[in-house]
Amino acid sequence: MDQTTYDDHIFEKEIYADKAIRGREFQSCTFRNCDFSNSTFAGNKFLDCTFDGCNLSMIKLDQSTLNDVVFKNCKVLGVNFSKCTDFLFSVAFDNCILDYSSFMGKKMVKTKFSKSTLKEVSFSQAVLTGSTFNETDLTNAIFNRTDLSTVNFVTAYNYDIDPEINNLKKAIFSSHGLEGLLTKHQIKVV
Repeated sequence: MDQTTYDDHIFEKEIYADKAIRGREFQSCTFRNCDFSNSTFAGNKFLDCTFDGCNLSMIKLDQSTLNDVVFKNCKVLGVNFSKCTDFLFSVAFDNCILDYSSFMGKKMVKTKFSKSTLKEVSFSQAVLTGSTFNETDLTNAIFNRTDLSTVNFVTAYNYDIDPEINNLKKAIFSSHGLEGLLTKHQIKVV
């Protein structure tokens, strides 16, 4: 990546594992089957970009802008999205592994998580208003003082959400998922 700005560029099967790339701007770029594991992409801008089939495990995105960025079929283990720039932060995930990542304190209105695993992901103090968790595994995901108003959890599973410390106003759950709202009270639903 020699240039500082890339527009409508396709990066395919590139390997950036353990590398540091800083101060770049990517507009409407597509990354296919690239390896970004353990890399540092601090201070970059990703605008209207798509990552498809990429390994982004443990990538560092400190002070990076993610605006309308879509992740499809990606491995995104242990990524701290809370260190991304808050301004215009907008992401979507489809068929991804996001386990052990963090969205702590992020404002993520109408974010779409689809057919993904979010095991032990932290959503503490995040604003997820109007978001959708479609067929997502939320095993041990952390919801602490999280705004979950109007969030759709109908097909999500394995969640444990305390209604006393999270805003669940108008959130949507299936009857099968009610047990995940009662765990704290040790009530069994059969």
